[in-house]
Amino acid sequence: MSKKRGLSLEEKREKMLQIFYESQDFFLLKELEKKGPKKGVITQSVKDVIQSLVDDDLVFKDKIGTSVYFWSLPSSAGNQLRNVYSRLESDLQSSKKRHVELVDQCNALKKGREESDERDEALAELKEIELKYDKLKEEMGQYADNDPAALEAMKNAIEVAHEAANRWTDNIFTVRQWCSNNFQSAKEQLEHMYKEIGITEDFDYLEMSPVPLSSVGD
Repeated sequence: MSKKRGLSLEEKREKMLQIFYESQDFFLLKELEKKGPKKGVITQSVKDVIQSLVDDDLVFKDKIGTSVYFWSLPSSAGNQLRNVYSRLESDLQSSKKRHVELVDQCNALKKGREESDERDEALAELKEIELKYDKLKEEMGQYADNDPAALEAMKNAIEVAHEAANRWTDNIFTVRQWCSNNFQSAKEQLEHMYKEIGITEDFDYLEMSPVPLSSVGD
């Protein structure tokens, strides 16, 4: 013979609410603990079940003198359902509004990408400067033992190129920071956009190695 299954929490809540609805009276906790077993709710669980109903505003409690009384009417459940519906409706409207805002932000980001010719030009110029910098650095290695004046001029040219490259890098970092501050909810879209245009995690300022002029004129 199979063992009888115990009531679930929701079933216990329904049983305890029946006590209130059938009598429409006020009860002390100890009175409910006596009536609970008659509905199939063991005495030890009555207190927790009643508290869960109080937390959900399905049962109310009031302290009269030194005693705490519990009560509930069928209309209380209806009012609670209406309150829950009202809250859910409000949350739904807020979610819809937020969704529209995010869609607008996403469209704005896409539009900015399509019209960002200046950004593309800046990246192209930065790439060109990097190539010139690498070429000049290589030439300096070849002419390390030649005319000091020519090497000094080349050194100055490299420094100018280096400063220009880092100036563009600084501008790019400034734009990234501005986007992060103003489009915090679109972080993933921004990161994807950066990767598409070549701004990866290792993107950083250029470091200029010391120019080997110590051997010139020896």
